[in-house]
Amino acid sequence: VQDQKIITTLAMKNEEIQSFIYSLKQMLLNVEANSTKVQEDLEAEFQSLFSVLEELKEGMLMKIKQDRASRTYELQNQLAACTRALESSEELLETANQTLQAMDRQDFPQAAKQIKDGVTMAPAFRLSLKAKVSDNMSHLMVDFAQERQMLQALKFLPVPSAPVIDLAESLVADNCVTLVWRMPDEDSKIDHYVLEYRRTNFEGPPRLKEDQPWMVIEGIRQTEYTLTGLKFDMKYMNFRVKACNKAVAGEFSEPVTLETPAFMFRLDASTSHQNLRVDDLSVEWDAMGGKVQDIKAREKDGKGRTASPINSPARGTPSPKRMPSGRGGRDRFTAESYTVLGDTLIDGGEHYWEVRYEPDSKAFGVGVAYRSLGRFEQLGKTAASWCLHVNNWLQVSFTAKHANKVKVLDAPVPDCLGVHCDFHQGLLSFYNGRTKQVLHTFKTRFTQPLLPAFTVWCGSFQVTTGLQVPSSVRCLQKRGSATSSSNTSLT
Repeated sequence: VQDQKIITTLAMKNEEIQSFIYSLKQMLLNVEANSTKVQEDLEAEFQSLFSVLEELKEGMLMKIKQDRASRTYELQNQLAACTRALESSEELLETANQTLQAMDRQDFPQAAKQIKDGVTMAPAFRLSLKAKVSDNMSHLMVDFAQERQMLQALKFLPVPSAPVIDLAESLVADNCVTLVWRMPDEDSKIDHYVLEYRRTNFEGPPRLKEDQPWMVIEGIRQTEYTLTGLKFDMKYMNFRVKACNKAVAGEFSEPVTLETPAFMFRLDASTSHQNLRVDDLSVEWDAMGGKVQDIKAREKDGKGRTASPINSPARGTPSPKRMPSGRGGRDRFTAESYTVLGDTLIDGGEHYWEVRYEPDSKAFGVGVAYRSLGRFEQLGKTAASWCLHVNNWLQVSFTAKHANKVKVLDAPVPDCLGVHCDFHQGLLSFYNGRTKQVLHTFKTRFTQPLLPAFTVWCGSFQVTTGLQVPSSVRCLQKRGSATSSSNTSLT
């Protein structure tokens, strides 16, 4: 047995050595191939530099030739003009001498006048005796001393250092993340940065074995980047950055984890009216829904009672505030209460969500309700619920409702509504989801945990969760708390 173990161990060691020899041979081949590749790249880089210098030299030589031709032309023209003037002047002198020798005394004044006029009009008197251009060409020389030093300082590109993410300058707001980083030492050769991020529910350093993949953003030229339009459906986000030059990428920075607080919930299908088809965060009113359920229930056990709803789809890590799906059967909404609730309780803090409804819906409502809202009770018609209601049937109306009290809203009906709930302050505000204009604010004191609540008849809607409270909404709330609001008449 002992010999068998020794033989087995030796055989395994033999396989390891063979595998190692294979990897060494492969590395030798790779060294040969990679060295050839970088040699070719180096030659190409120097060739491109030679090409630039050659092109630069040709341009400068052309400038010298053009300047030489221009100066030669000017000087030759000036020389020709001076030569002609000299010839004319010499002829005039000869004529003057001959005239003075041959004339009579009585003709002297007239001859002198002719000579005077001829001399005055001679080209030599109108000629500038200063060269039009200089013969100095030394300004067309170049000095490559500085460039020569730079070229002599050329080295192989180093691997960039790992960036350092600056948490103090980074910001999480309005479902956007601005990440700022810096390089530990100056590196002028950096071409771009690569940012990677992923969502997680774990606080602290990123875990190696994480279900969520890293998302990659390449080609970032600055030392900061803003991710916009995010949905914060998990509690945190991991980030890491690496710097890249033309040849190689450096190591990733030490990863950081930023908290991304937001209100995340889904619609609880077990609470919904039979005529509402619920799919996670979307709802569509179905006139045949109740009849189909009744038929299925009768087929199942021959009785007329409503069948229990199908459980909600499987979810991720459950929140401690998430409602158990126990409102099925007799506790679900019925009659004309076409209502469905969210599955996560609100018992503190500030929360925000948005809903887009089909404008052709005959009736639609959005708000909050206590868990005690009765199965026959309609949203806004009891003391246990608050809502904004849109009615497109018989007469068009846009109202705020609570405890069967109604306030007509004098505002256009937006297709996207934002809901902001500050539980401890007792504030429930509704906004135009696009412009963030406040539509109505309820001021009250919430005595029980709340649930997001929705109602729709002959229509559909889509809920957006995982949203932070927008900065503009916070500003409006602070401004509104300093002054009395006309929207507080309905509590």
